[in-house]
This record gives sequence, structure tokens and C-alpha cells, in this order.
Amino acid sequence: MGVTSNRPRCYVASPLGFSEAGRHYYRAVYLPALATVVTPVDPWALTTEDEMAEAADPLREREMLLSVGCRNIDAIRSCSVLAAYLDGQELDSGTVAELGFAAGIGLVCFGLRTDLRQHGEFATAVNLQVETLIVESGGRISLTLAELVRDLAAMGRATSLRP
Repeated sequence: MGVTSNRPRCYVASPLGFSEAGRHYYRAVYLPALATVVTPVDPWALTTEDEMAEAADPLREREMLLSVGCRNIDAIRSCSVLAAYLDGQELDSGTVAELGFAAGIGLVCFGLRTDLRQHGEFATAVNLQVETLIVESGGRISLTLAELVRDLAAMGRATSLRP
């Protein structure tokens, strides 16, 4: 594992954990691809199923969900880069919130948009504000997973980001 310790810590923002098909792609394809060039920080692994089951009590649910949000914020703060999964007719609001927070605190942000459908303004891959946050952070939007991996690798070689 010493090899990955020199790689930038990358918060992986996505809605992929909400569906069975998304979880499969996330675990079998997306995370392993990113792990070749960064140390992924997986927000879906920060909370256990048991914790979520315990929070099913309506009196505890809000408290638990806010705790999950705080864990994600702490995880973002522990990273130097963020990769946001931006597919879908509409961008996932939680993913976009994580991306905005990360850009606001100085992380380099990247996006992956493989969806063929138009989203946002003409001449942008996504919503103009989301794309601007990514570009202004020093990142870019990739159109394939292989391109995202290349972009992250190039960023890691070109900068001295904290691990």
C-alpha cells in the first residue's frame, strides 16, 4: 500500500451508491480505475448499513443524516482533489454541493460526464456554474473514464498536492 500513499487523496462525489446498478459500476469499475492514479476517499464507505438501520427511528434519522453530511465534509477537507460523477439528465444536487464546497476551499475539482444528453447551456458539458467551478479550480470535465484517469494522473505529476 505504500505506493498509493504518495498519490493525492481524492474525494469521490457521486450518486452511484443509491442504486444496485450504480453500486456495481462504482465498486467494480469506477473506484478501481481512479485508484490507479489517486487514493480514493469513498463517502459511501463512511457510514455502515447498521448505522443507517439504527437511524430508521424518526427521532434519530435527521441527527444521523446530518452526521453523515459532517463526515463527508471532513472527508472532503482531508483531500486535495475531488472527482465528481456528473451523468444524468439532471446533475445530482448532493454531488454538486460537494463539488461546490470542495472548489470553495481550494481543492482541484474534476468531473466525469459520459452522458450523451445535453445538460446546461450550449457550449458547456454541464451547467455553466458547475463547469466554471471545475475549470477555475484547475480541473476539467472529462468525457470518458479513461480520460478522467489520464487527467488525474497528469494533475498528480504536475503538482505537489498534499497526499
